[in-house]
Amino acid sequence: MLKDKKIVLGVSGSIAAYKIASLASMLKKQGADITVIMTQNATNFINPITFETLTGNKCLVDTFDRNFEYSVEHVSLAKQTDVFLLAPASANVIGKIANGLADDMLTTTFLACECPKIIAPAMNTHMYHNAILQDNLEKCRSYGMEVITPDTGYLACGDTGEGKMPEPEALYAAIEHAVSHEKDMEGMKVVVTAGPTIEAVDPVRYISNHSTGKMGYAIARQCMLRGALVTLISGPVSLKVPPYLTCVPVKSAREMFEAVTAAGAGADIIIKAAAVADYRPAVVFSEKLKKSDDDLTIPLERTDDILQHLGMHKPEGQFLCGFSMETEHLLENSRAKLEKKNLDMIVANNLKMAGAGFGTETNIVTLITKDKEIELPLLSKDEVAEKLIDTILELKR
Repeated sequence: MLKDKKIVLGVSGSIAAYKIASLASMLKKQGADITVIMTQNATNFINPITFETLTGNKCLVDTFDRNFEYSVEHVSLAKQTDVFLLAPASANVIGKIANGLADDMLTTTFLACECPKIIAPAMNTHMYHNAILQDNLEKCRSYGMEVITPDTGYLACGDTGEGKMPEPEALYAAIEHAVSHEKDMEGMKVVVTAGPTIEAVDPVRYISNHSTGKMGYAIARQCMLRGALVTLISGPVSLKVPPYLTCVPVKSAREMFEAVTAAGAGADIIIKAAAVADYRPAVVFSEKLKKSDDDLTIPLERTDDILQHLGMHKPEGQFLCGFSMETEHLLENSRAKLEKKNLDMIVANNLKMAGAGFGTETNIVTLITKDKEIELPLLSKDEVAEKLIDTILELKR
């Protein structure tokens, strides 16, 4: 999603500058066109040749270098840039940016850019908490710049506290969020459920299923990248929560039911991708009921039907999408659920097909609405999520 995006990385004087080499490499692998601009002080921490080798582009330092490709380099480069990340951002360069000072190649280009701008502070914890520095950061935010909160940890100076620049993966996520996709869901409120639920039998055993949450997480991430306000309601999974969204962890079907009904109030789109456990113990199991492990019988009852409840109480204009896991009569059973539960779409997933279902990186699904069926080929779950959201937005227009 970053292929051919023109990205400028501004590197100021900080020991954290070495991390930007890893970031540049990550971006290059995704097909981005990267230009690095360094302050003179930054060259004391990492050599410009490192960035030139990784990006394939000249690393810019001197405003008056006569070997520029363009006649007025900072203006020409600024016009082409899709996103400008200033990282590490020292207290000195933040002060310049906040007050409109432009006395080197980095600050002149930054000031000339009209693209999204991201600042990642990196400095001693006492400098970071200085009231002047915080005022400058607030001023940057007021001008529409994104400021990434630094990590807390052991700093190069020997202090421990806030001020540590986040790892390259976090910086990459900020760039991806800014420019990887058109913001065609800007302002939309979206609720996505993901993963399994578990129903305790006793302190040791529980009823659950094999859901890993990968499909739901891919959908939530796709909506987030497109500018939506996403609430991800997640059962117990081992996945990393995507940034720029709200995650509500739950365990049982009842907890998920309550979380969805609360978050779904006023939502534009609800997508239930979670595989909720169908049954829970009808009574609390105790040692008094137990005879032996061999003849243990647990009375069960159905868990809450979240989709049916949402369909019965769906407000006008809300789009409700569910998932159907079937081993036979895929389309017929899925369409019956669509109608019974008052859904706008159901995603039918045949568990018998190789590459589909739980635990895989791919999926094979059919998108079913009242009027049509769209059969998708074998795709990655990220690609399925993108096709799903494209279809939902088309239907909502």
